[in-house]
Amino acid sequence: MAKTFMQMASEAMAEVKALSPGEAERFRVNNLNTLVVDIRDAEETHQTGIIPKSINISLRMLPVRADQELPEEFRDSRVQDRSRPVITYCTHGPNGARGAKYLKEMGFTDVYYIAGGLKAWEEAGLPIERTS
Repeated sequence: MAKTFMQMASEAMAEVKALSPGEAERFRVNNLNTLVVDIRDAEETHQTGIIPKSINISLRMLPVRADQELPEEFRDSRVQDRSRPVITYCTHGPNGARGAKYLKEMGFTDVYYIAGGLKAWEEAGLPIERTS
C-alpha cells in the first residue's frame, strides 16, 4: 500500500527519540563525540544557515554515505561508527526523523532527531552559523 510523506514521517517519529533544541544542545555539549547532521540539501543550508559544528549530508545521500559495504569513494568516514551518537535535523523535524530512522535501520544505536528542526532551534535562541 502506498504511503504519504506524513505517514512515513510519523512512522519515523514513532521509532526514533526526539530531542528538543535545548536537549540536543546539552546532549552535544555533554557528549563531545556527537555528530550533528543537517539532512537538508546543500542549497537550503546556504539560504538558512546550519547548527554550528554540524555537517551536511542530504537525506537522499545519507544511507549511501553511511553504508559500510559500498566502495570507499561513496562513504563518509564521519558516519561509519555505529556507536557514535548522532542527532539529525531538517527545517521542521519530519525529515530529520526520517534520516534518524535510516541510521537506526543501518545499525546506529544512539540516534536522535531535533523536534521542530532548525526552526525550533532558532526560536529557542540557539546559534545559527551562516554558510557561503
